[in-house]
Amino acid sequence: MNVLRTVDAVRNWRRSAGTVGLVPTMGALHEGHAALVDRAVIENDHAIASIFVNPTQFGPQEDLATYPRSEAADLALLEAHGCAAAFVPAIDEMYPAGDGTRVVPGPIADVLEGAVRPGHFIGVATVVAKLLSTVTPDRAYFGQKDFQQLQVVRTMVRDLRFGTLIVPCPTVRGPSGIALSSRNASLTTMERQTATALSRGLVLAQRAFGDGTTDPLALREIVRTELRSAGIEADYVSCADLRTLRDDDGPVDRAVLLVGARVGHVRLIDNVLLGVGLEHLDQP
Repeated sequence: MNVLRTVDAVRNWRRSAGTVGLVPTMGALHEGHAALVDRAVIENDHAIASIFVNPTQFGPQEDLATYPRSEAADLALLEAHGCAAAFVPAIDEMYPAGDGTRVVPGPIADVLEGAVRPGHFIGVATVVAKLLSTVTPDRAYFGQKDFQQLQVVRTMVRDLRFGTLIVPCPTVRGPSGIALSSRNASLTTMERQTATALSRGLVLAQRAFGDGTTDPLALREIVRTELRSAGIEADYVSCADLRTLRDDDGPVDRAVLLVGARVGHVRLIDNVLLGVGLEHLDQP
């Protein structure tokens, strides 16, 4: 596997790579990332993953300094899953001296995580734009667990006319139902058990929807009740329109149910789709 640390090295590699699938990551890789790589390997001539803890998407009180980093283990995982290359740039490679251009997403980035973490999606959109312009992949793979990020990126790619197909991939969960996340490593054993309330509440609401409950208030309250029973106060529980991510008011036949909450010192997010499969999402 090629380990590439500069934009020029990536572009030189890209010239003879055929079709390319990109998996953007911030490292601390787990089986969720591995599933994205597996799909990229199957659907393209070559797969490349990026490992870059992007400073512009962290707020001043967030966990940039303590975000887990494990480059050697990450590279081993990527190679084991057939990745042809890894792009592992330094901060000044992605943000050289004098860098001041930022990509400001539209209204889809203002709600949910965007409201809780002001400026977060400016950092996300900017670094993804840099990665897409560097690698020029045919496809890029993003997980459903970060649903708002997925939709922000899809909207940006549409609006800025990038030629990359954004491929949504299902959330990978552990045996307890918890969505796999690099931040899970920071949970204590007790906090990890508490965190299962997020997925449990979402599944209960999803089942209620399947049994005929279409009132978004009722669906949100099912999730909140489960969270409160575990001692979790959510930053938000939203039953939202799939395109705008604004809360629905009336009965829903297709929606996304999202939750963001803090367990101990760790912020976690999760979601489930209602009335639609991930493979049938409309373009934002």
